[in-house]
Amino acid sequence: MKLIKQLLFVLVLIIMLYGCKNKDNAMTSTPTSTEATSEDRTGQAFIQDDESTPNCLQIAIGSPDHKTLVAAVQAAQVENALVNVGPLTVFAPTDDAFAALPEGTVEHLMQPEQKEALANILKYHVTPGNLSTTILTKLPKLGQANNQYVQVEVIDGKPVIGGANIIASVPAGNGIVHVIDKVLLPPTE
Repeated sequence: MKLIKQLLFVLVLIIMLYGCKNKDNAMTSTPTSTEATSEDRTGQAFIQDDESTPNCLQIAIGSPDHKTLVAAVQAAQVENALVNVGPLTVFAPTDDAFAALPEGTVEHLMQPEQKEALANILKYHVTPGNLSTTILTKLPKLGQANNQYVQVEVIDGKPVIGGANIIASVPAGNGIVHVIDKVLLPPTE
């Protein structure tokens, strides 16, 4: 009986080794598609998925009122930050909120040499956690993804984030998106 168990163990080991060998060979075979260029963007932000609940980035992309925000996220190349982690609370300024900034501000920030400053501003719109408006009314301030804080006030029973009103809230696959009427600007040092 002991001999049979040993033979079965050896047989299972041989099958496993053979299976791993074939898997390695399959992984080293030449790809059938064309190779990706260095300009291709990679990461979860660029994976197509039509079946799950949209993530924070997909919600912004699908919104007709967030074209400037999406362009800014792409210019700063922070797309993966909005899909790789979670849960997140994203405060998404509308196009009208960006238009209310001083003339030329958005165009200036979209320049390649302003990528770091733009990324800092965008990260100031993201808080770790899935924070509903009810939870937000109980917090005096929020720690943002750029390592700064934004103040929360409660006016007429509704949270006001850094002076921005929440117009709508949309649940996301990796958190929640709160549509706001003002661009949040981090405090300067």
